[in-house]
Amino acid sequence: MKEQIRKIIHDHARLGCDMNLIDDSADLYRAGMTSHASVALMLALENEFGLEFPDSMLSRSVFGTIDTIASAIETLQHTTQ
Repeated sequence: MKEQIRKIIHDHARLGCDMNLIDDSADLYRAGMTSHASVALMLALENEFGLEFPDSMLSRSVFGTIDTIASAIETLQHTTQ
């Protein structure tokens, strides 16, 4: 799942660095992601994983790292099953 997330981040978050240099716990906002790019990322993640992030998850902390994104997706996948 994290490789899928990395590809989506690469395609939508507009980071100015190599995704191979970004650790799973690295702050994506510090790496250059803007709030506008985080919305594009969220929509791409919803499309890729067939889910919808509820309002309660629409925060900087959820989309701040690959780890937190993966955790949020796993939580949503378990609640929809």
